[in-house]
Amino acid sequence: MNSAAVYPPPTAPAATAGNMFGTVPGYEGIMAGGGGYLPPPMPVEPTAPPQPGPVPDDWNIPTLTEDVAREAFKSYASAQCCYGKDPATDGVITSLEPFNTYRYRLETYTESRSTEWAHKPHEGEPADFYTQTAPRPWEIQAMAPSLFTDQKEEIRVPFTSSIKECHKCHSTGTMPCEECKGNGYEKLCWVCDGTGTKENDSCSRCNATGKDLCTHCDGQGTKMCDTCEGKLQLLTYIKLKVEWTNNIEDHVVEQNSGLKVDDLRSVSGKELFKNNQYLLYPLLGFPNPAISEASERLIREHQSKYAQTSRILQQRQTVELIPITKVNYKWKGDSHLYYVYGNEHQVSADNYPQTCCCVIL
Repeated sequence: MNSAAVYPPPTAPAATAGNMFGTVPGYEGIMAGGGGYLPPPMPVEPTAPPQPGPVPDDWNIPTLTEDVAREAFKSYASAQCCYGKDPATDGVITSLEPFNTYRYRLETYTESRSTEWAHKPHEGEPADFYTQTAPRPWEIQAMAPSLFTDQKEEIRVPFTSSIKECHKCHSTGTMPCEECKGNGYEKLCWVCDGTGTKENDSCSRCNATGKDLCTHCDGQGTKMCDTCEGKLQLLTYIKLKVEWTNNIEDHVVEQNSGLKVDDLRSVSGKELFKNNQYLLYPLLGFPNPAISEASERLIREHQSKYAQTSRILQQRQTVELIPITKVNYKWKGDSHLYYVYGNEHQVSADNYPQTCCCVIL
């Protein structure tokens, strides 16, 4: 069953496009500034929940070797403009501590629709207002992109178009030039300093007017109306705005390594579990209870948050095991540490021991 938003009666001024047609069934109260988001059709119930089994042996991530940790550190140091390379090349690794952690990710792919009055220069298009009943917002076909891909589209709603005189220029096709205030002149002539004469003769550059012609309107004092683009008339219609959005939320299980959780947003891990369907049930039976709890909470929040103003097209949940290695090392007799994390072997070293102040010109 399709539903449409109900709004107060329009209050736009008579000269604007917002109230030129009165009301259109299914679009009542839409104003020139926009009619707001429209409730989607009623959703169906989610399908049966998946049940992951016990943890297989291959869920373990191999421990990082010293060679890999050192090479990652060297690459990190060389990419920093103010870091010396000595700690990365000469530092002695004393221990490697693994702190692998789980990341649960929920993606809710939605389609939202909103409407507003719009207009464009009339270029010969036929007016179809009231020739047939206009389809309601969620009845209009819109080709969705690939799942979990953000995209926007604007559609002219059929049978809402009407031809009107341009309200900006009153169908003259022109407007006074804002730069010269309509007088055709921009500034004093630089040859005669505004006198109109040069060496007792009429100034040929400004034709003895003492002023330079306005370069914005070529001295005409008017410019083409930017609303109707000189066409004198406008095609006014209802515009449907369709937006597909992938709403992503992560939950990282506490790993006690000291690495900031925000650092993990830019890396990937070993994918342990993934499934997607129209509406998800929480992930049940996962060996780590924190993942099951996060799944239940986020799915409940997403379905409550997005189902009111959008149509949920698909949901996807993923569990990754992200490798984190805390590397302790010594350089010049002092102890230091850095982290190597993710499949990409990213490095975090907040207190790098050899830095300098440099200025980039």
